[in-house]
Amino acid sequence: MDLPMGSATRATPALHDMEAAELSAAYRQGVLSPVEVTRAVLDRIGHWEPQLLATYLLRPEVALAQARASEERWRRGQPLGPLDGITVTIKENIASAGDPVPLGTAATTLVPAAADAPPAARLREAGCVMVAKTTMPDYGMLSSGLSSFHPLTRNPWDTNRGPGGSSAGAAAACAGGYGPLHVGTDIGGSLRLPAGWCGVFSLKPSFGRIPIDPPTLGRVAGPITRTVSDAALMMQALSRPDARDTMCLPPADIDWASVASVQPEFLKGLRIGLLMDAGCGLPVETSVHEAVEAAAALLERAGAIVEPMAPFMTQGMLDGMDHSWRMRSHLDMAGLPAERRARVLPYIRQWADSVAGMSGAALYQAQQQFFATRVATLRACAVYDYVISPVAPMPAFDAELPSPTDDPLHPLEHIGFTVPFNMSEQPAASVPCGFTPQGLPVGLQIAGPRFDDLGVLKLARAFELIRQPMRAWPQP
Repeated sequence: MDLPMGSATRATPALHDMEAAELSAAYRQGVLSPVEVTRAVLDRIGHWEPQLLATYLLRPEVALAQARASEERWRRGQPLGPLDGITVTIKENIASAGDPVPLGTAATTLVPAAADAPPAARLREAGCVMVAKTTMPDYGMLSSGLSSFHPLTRNPWDTNRGPGGSSAGAAAACAGGYGPLHVGTDIGGSLRLPAGWCGVFSLKPSFGRIPIDPPTLGRVAGPITRTVSDAALMMQALSRPDARDTMCLPPADIDWASVASVQPEFLKGLRIGLLMDAGCGLPVETSVHEAVEAAAALLERAGAIVEPMAPFMTQGMLDGMDHSWRMRSHLDMAGLPAERRARVLPYIRQWADSVAGMSGAALYQAQQQFFATRVATLRACAVYDYVISPVAPMPAFDAELPSPTDDPLHPLEHIGFTVPFNMSEQPAASVPCGFTPQGLPVGLQIAGPRFDDLGVLKLARAFELIRQPMRAWPQP
């Protein structure tokens, strides 16, 4: 029998909507139990999940067993840290011991993972209650919730729209109130795009700040939360070292907790570049442009110096990276047995196979665009303290589409603002900054110098304080 540590009758916010710091304080005071909070989160998932379809391996009894263990640690006054007993979801491509890792595709052989990948290991060590894994598209190569393995994931703000991707389920779960903490991954925008389209916060950290396994050029794991402070709290655990990541940064003494005390005065005198033209891909739609310009005006009124930036990306850079990723996927799929390869989403197969006849010289030139993007991004940003831009040129698009263009030969025309910061290794966040006339969220991207993850979080927190109040969260 589970013995609650306090009254089950709570004033607003509802338990599933509470921030991680609030829950941790309530556990410490003995007025809330990890068990009753986990039950509230599971109940919320039960109401929303038939519509959102954001989870994979949702196992209530496993989660409740973890919550009971956490409850006992809090009773003894021996919590594992401030995240002990806080619910979390983990993107399914981040391995968790004993669970298969389908990578969003029906082509994968389902073999249980031998161990937790670093992000899952750090959160388990911190005592988090892992309520579920979350969905992603095939191989993480779509900015949508469309998958050949998972059901179609939808956006809580409008279930006719997609949540974005590839951290599709994580962002949908966060906006839907599946607890406060969620973890995704990002190699070209896969944290920030769904966060922006779902109206939640995400940090793509500096490359190497959060250990990940396997490490890949530009690939990172990061938090998706409703508040900046919760993301900073997660960083205390996620940024701890792990020898399996051969490209991780050395341990650093970063005062992540200081984010919670930031005030709008932090903005005074900051020189901020405003990038409204990515230089490639699709043009910025009017509703997004207006929301980001309004955000820039708020920062100016708070004392920041906001200056327009010229675009630094080119279509050639974007196309080169796209074609390099196509060749990687083409070769990966070429090694699959025919019956398994046929299970891959047709859009992904067509995208990858389009480079089957690519010459070695052309592939070399395409691969050089990763470095060209890195150099151009770092040079353009060097004269500013921070850079702001739209996260994506459009709001959330039709849930049934694999990409905004629905064209496998032009599939990445929406990542021009996000992908350069993967290649430059700079931290970049998505923070909600407004809504379209149709009620869809718009994300503001904030990028900072390499290794200044803390500064990006502080700027995001200061903006969070001065922006217009968020609308009520969507309800099932």
